[in-house]
Amino acid sequence: MSEREQKTSEALETWNFVFPNQSNPYGNMFGGELLAIMDSTAALAAIRYSGKTVSTASVERVIFKRPIFVGDRIKTVAKVVLVGSSSMMVRTDVFVDKGGDEGDILSTTAHFTLVAFDEDRNPVTVPDLVIETDKERKHFELAEQIKSHVGRREGRIKHVVEKWK
Repeated sequence: MSEREQKTSEALETWNFVFPNQSNPYGNMFGGELLAIMDSTAALAAIRYSGKTVSTASVERVIFKRPIFVGDRIKTVAKVVLVGSSSMMVRTDVFVDKGGDEGDILSTTAHFTLVAFDEDRNPVTVPDLVIETDKERKHFELAEQIKSHVGRREGRIKHVVEKWK
């Protein structure tokens, strides 16, 4: 059996303007529009990390901290923080670029799980994640907690569904 490749993860950034067609009548960006940008950026980070085609399997722990308005410039930062055999959890943060002394303000954060697959759409192995810094360790531990919570939640849901049959 060959040893699994090990790799570090690099953050990937994308930039966008918020346009009127992406907002409600009050000028706030629609959450779904923002999640689409976050999903695309997470996918790009997972593709860069794995070198494979990926597909989103789930979105967890979406936190909308601050509103985003028409005309805002947003920076989306995505980084692989946890890997399974064929899956990757990608932390994705969105910052509003305020410029000047204010800098970037964290608006939204979420964790996307994406699965790598081959040309026949079969899941394929991804490299093991190398953790190098305290910040990466903190993000890894949070991702493990999220994964554990998701597993427990799915178990409870399955139990309830079985009772309904």
